[in-house]
Amino acid sequence: MTATRRWQIPLIVVLIAYLATAALLASVLPLKNGAIDWFAPLRAGGWMAWSFPTALFFLTIALLLALMAVWEYASPGGNPRVGILRFETTRGDRLFISLLGSAFIHLAWLGLVGPNLWWALGLSAVYAIGVFRYV
Repeated sequence: MTATRRWQIPLIVVLIAYLATAALLASVLPLKNGAIDWFAPLRAGGWMAWSFPTALFFLTIALLLALMAVWEYASPGGNPRVGILRFETTRGDRLFISLLGSAFIHLAWLGLVGPNLWWALGLSAVYAIGVFRYV
């Protein structure tokens, strides 16, 4: 296997694991009046009300960390750089800044606009792209 292709197998494994876990979570969703109840707790009476969106959120954070590990495996070093914040950041720092900023975007959206978070998700994606590009 060539050095330029060594990242493809770990990437495929990470993506398959993510999709398999999401499918497994979706398969255990409870039914309510014959339809899937997407927001019901996955385990009734559990110590925490893990709904499908909550579990998918944390699964996506794990996916991002795994993808960053694959990226580091494919291109070691992370190329630290100084961006518009005027301090040195690595890829991991930029991921953390984008996740933290996205949390604040979503909280502000909830407080100012309401519970429809699709626009906040889009704004967070644009913000994350900007952070990875300019920070």
